[in-house]
Amino acid sequence: MKFIDEARIDVAAGNGGNGCASFRREKFIPMGGPDGGDGGRGGSIWLAADRNINTLVEYRYTRSFKAKNGEGGRGADCYGKGADDIILRVPVGTVVSDDESGELLCDLAADGQRACVVRGGTGGLGNLHFKSSTNRAPRQCTPGEEGEKRRLHLELKVLADVGLLGMPNAGKSTLIRAISAAKPKVADYPFTTLHPNLGVVRVDSERSFVVADIPGLIEGAAEGAGLGHQFLKHLARTHLLLHLVDLAPFNPETDPVHEARAIAEELRKYDEGLYHKHRWLVLNKTDLIDDAERGTRIREFLAGYGWEGPVFAISAIKGEGCQPLVFAIMDHLERMRRTERGEEAAA
Repeated sequence: MKFIDEARIDVAAGNGGNGCASFRREKFIPMGGPDGGDGGRGGSIWLAADRNINTLVEYRYTRSFKAKNGEGGRGADCYGKGADDIILRVPVGTVVSDDESGELLCDLAADGQRACVVRGGTGGLGNLHFKSSTNRAPRQCTPGEEGEKRRLHLELKVLADVGLLGMPNAGKSTLIRAISAAKPKVADYPFTTLHPNLGVVRVDSERSFVVADIPGLIEGAAEGAGLGHQFLKHLARTHLLLHLVDLAPFNPETDPVHEARAIAEELRKYDEGLYHKHRWLVLNKTDLIDDAERGTRIREFLAGYGWEGPVFAISAIKGEGCQPLVFAIMDHLERMRRTERGEEAAA
């Protein structure tokens, strides 16, 4: 199935049914009085988050949805039938906004969460409502209200605790294969990953976290180079970013320090908030460096890059250093969760 993380759809709720102006007509009952019923409510359209769906591909080709109108009222005090609502299921993590105004309508971040995006019109009143001691034969009734219409922008932001960031072929897919059961494609050419991959990392029977692997960035992504910033939005919900750096590139002229700085700059250009998120440096492919030279190469890189945050040296393909990294991530996430719970309790 093709991964689609963005869609635009037109939704229109149903109109309310018209009220009825009618009078009771039965043998032996003179002047039966008004008996026109109300119109039915028009159908509304809801969006519901479903964890069994992971892409917006259903809305790539079917882009228009309209609920039915409510039935009109009839005589003999018969009210019109209300139309059924339409429920559109979307992946968990879908952000819904008005495409014209940009107004945020809802953020469906939990399984089963629902939101009404357009409401059906209410039914009109029949003449039954207008009778009184001075108006015994009312002939007025009201029409049903029109249902709301909108053009929606659906944007999927995957839910993950940790996001992997780096140049193409930095080893992000290899790392997610090494620490989780996810099996993204791995090959010796750039841009092997074309869409986000999620993997669940189980530290023990009761502790786990979700990691997201997105396609690699290159310098100039803000101007549309490579895949651009198309998938960076999937890192918005993460609590921690792992910046993977290829410490032993195939091309000896490639400077890992320059590439690391380029990735950080592209992150800053995309979103300052994402740039200032907790970020750890993961130096990958250390198995390709001689043991005697490895420590010197790492120190030279850190000195050239000027990094003062957490650093991990690993070999994702051999699994070296991955276990300490996983435990450190789990401890960091648990500390963040305890802090959040403390702040919520204080509030």
